[in-house]
Amino acid sequence: MGDFHQNGIITTLHNLSRRPLEELESELVGFSKKRPLGLILPSLYSELEGQAMPLIISELEKVPYLNQIVIGLDRADEQQYRDALKFFSKLPQEHRVLWNDGPRLKALDKKLQELDLAPKEMGKGRNVWYCMGYILASNKAESVALHDCDIVTYNRELLARLIYPVANPLFNYEFCKGYYARVADGKINGRVSRLLVSPLLRALKKTVGHTDYLNYMDSYRYPLAGEFSFRRDVLNDIRIPSDWGLEIGVLSEMYRNYAKSRLCQVDIADNYDHKHQDLSLNDQNAGLSRMSMDIARSLYRKLAIQGTVLSQETFRTLKATYYRMALDLIETYRNDAIMNGLSFDIHQEEEAIELFAQNILEAGDQFLERSSEAPFIPTWNRVFSAMPDIFDELVKAVEADHQEFSTTQGVA
Repeated sequence: MGDFHQNGIITTLHNLSRRPLEELESELVGFSKKRPLGLILPSLYSELEGQAMPLIISELEKVPYLNQIVIGLDRADEQQYRDALKFFSKLPQEHRVLWNDGPRLKALDKKLQELDLAPKEMGKGRNVWYCMGYILASNKAESVALHDCDIVTYNRELLARLIYPVANPLFNYEFCKGYYARVADGKINGRVSRLLVSPLLRALKKTVGHTDYLNYMDSYRYPLAGEFSFRRDVLNDIRIPSDWGLEIGVLSEMYRNYAKSRLCQVDIADNYDHKHQDLSLNDQNAGLSRMSMDIARSLYRKLAIQGTVLSQETFRTLKATYYRMALDLIETYRNDAIMNGLSFDIHQEEEAIELFAQNILEAGDQFLERSSEAPFIPTWNRVFSAMPDIFDELVKAVEADHQEFSTTQGVA
C-alpha cells in the first residue's frame, strides 16, 4: 500500500502509482521549453574513479530534458582536470566543469578572499556555492537539481522525481528536498539521521521548548539527504555553511526566506546507497564524528538567530535528554529491522549514540567559544554588489579553462 500520509508542516509528494519514467520525462521535456532545467554535481576527482560516477554519467546520457549540467570539481591537478573533461565529454547536454583548484578560479577566489567574501574552508559547501554562482552567471537554467556523486544505486528516475516539483509550472514550489529509505546490504543505514538528527530535534523541543523552526525541521523525512532542487531565484539570497552542516543550513535558509507552502519534499528512490563514512571514534575532525559536530553547531546557530538563549547548562541538559531519547529509539529500529528481515547490531548503534552525545556537548562548547565568528558564506547578491563584474569573470575563467584544456584533449 502506498504511503499517502502528510505529516508535519511540509508538503510530502509520494510515489503512489509507480508512474512510468517515460511519462515523467516527457512532461519534463515540455516544461524545459518554457523553464530551462539544470543540474549541479559537486564532485571530488576521486569519485570519478569510483563505482558510482560512471553509473551516474551513463544514466545522465539518457536524460532528454536538461539544458545545462554544472560539475564542481575538487582536489584535482591539471592532468586530473584534463581527465575529468574527457570523462564528462560523454554527456550530450551542454556542460561545464569548474576546476576549483585551477589557477584561474583560485585567482578569482583570492580576489573574493581579499574582500572577505569567499568561503573560508574547502569542502562541499564551497564547491556548491561556486556552482550556484556559475548557474546565476551563465543564466541558462531556471530550475535546478543538485545531487551527490557517490550514489551507487543511481538511476535517472531519481533525478526526474527530484526536479519535477520545481519544474512543473502548475506547482508553486521554490524548493524541494529528496527523501528515501536508507536500506542496503541487508541492514538499515542512515545512522546520523536516525541516531543524531531525529532524537536531537526532539530533545531540543523538550529542552528549549517547541518552536515553529524545530517542528519544521522535524517534518523532513530525511533532512541530511544531499539531493534537493530549487528555482533560480533561491540562489541570490541563500546563506550556506561551508562545513558538514550544509544540508541543515540549506533547510534553515528555506525556512527563513520562504513560506512553508513554497517548500516540499519528494520520494525519489526505493533503493538508495552511497559511500559510507567511518564513525571515527578517536578523531573528532573526521568521518561521522566531525559531521555530527558540524550538524549540531548548525542547529545551535539557527536557534540562536531566532532568539533562543543557549548556555552550558542548556547543552548539559540537552546531552542527557538526547541520550535517553536516542537509546529508546534503538528498540524501535531493531523491531523494524527484524520484521523486515534485516540485520541489526545493537552494540554499534549504542556506540554511535555515545559518540554523538559527547559531540553534542562539545559542539555546544565550541558554539559558545566561537560566538563571534561568521559561519555562513556570503550571499551572491552581496558578492555581486561588492564586485559587479564577478559573474563575467567567473564565466570567463570557466570558459578559458574549458577551451585551453579540452582542445588539447580532443574534447569538443
